[in-house]
Amino acid sequence: MSTQPPRRMPHEEAIFLVERLINPETPQDQSSEILTTLQQGLACPHISDYVFWSSDPNPTPEKVVDRAMAYRPIAF
Repeated sequence: MSTQPPRRMPHEEAIFLVERLINPETPQDQSSEILTTLQQGLACPHISDYVFWSSDPNPTPEKVVDRAMAYRPIAF
């Protein structure tokens, strides 16, 4: 049994996907798929909040990804 954490999506790939997600020309169905891919690849359930509901009026894709990569679930 492996005790290693799940492998995370590379930083550059995540930034590319966030750029596509925030692009208004990206179709809705693709946006949903991108969001799911980001949530799974970054292991952060809050990525949509960081993109769409950030206190920063213009979050950069880099800031969004950095914040998502810093997320750590609370262990009980």
